[in-house]
Amino acid sequence: MKIKTIVLLVAAVALLLTSAVSAQDTVSSPSVVVDQDTLMNAAGEDGAWILIVQQDMSVDEDIVLEGEFKNKGEYDRKLALYDQDNNYNLTDRYTLEAPSITVKSPSTRFKGGKFIGDVYVEGQDFQLTTGFTVEGNVYFENETAKNTFSIEDGATVTGNLINNY
Repeated sequence: MKIKTIVLLVAAVALLLTSAVSAQDTVSSPSVVVDQDTLMNAAGEDGAWILIVQQDMSVDEDIVLEGEFKNKGEYDRKLALYDQDNNYNLTDRYTLEAPSITVKSPSTRFKGGKFIGDVYVEGQDFQLTTGFTVEGNVYFENETAKNTFSIEDGATVTGNLINNY
């Protein structure tokens, strides 16, 4: 009787621990974007933490990146407009064109390609990196969004950085 109770107790504790870990570090799988529908679905709050676009693409709707995603315990969201080799070297870069993209997700980064359109930043810790180009303006909803923005590793904005839209 004692062994059966111990086994049930251990199983219950294991189940509780598994549930706690899953809830605290939830990450969806990557989403390879192939058309406007998959892009819009992946960008939503139930979408993917990383949107991988491996072709030039033009959409006629405003894109909204929303939702909170975690990668290795930290908030993380990435728009990847590139291909890479096994050593993570970028081998090709792609262009995404839309009227605008609004960044609501915290810790979002755009990496490796080009976005043609305006970017509206509402989330904190937005980053342009690895040669990413924005051909348009970047608008910041508030000072926190502006003050936590970073641009690095050869990224550029051809338009203006505009506060408090």
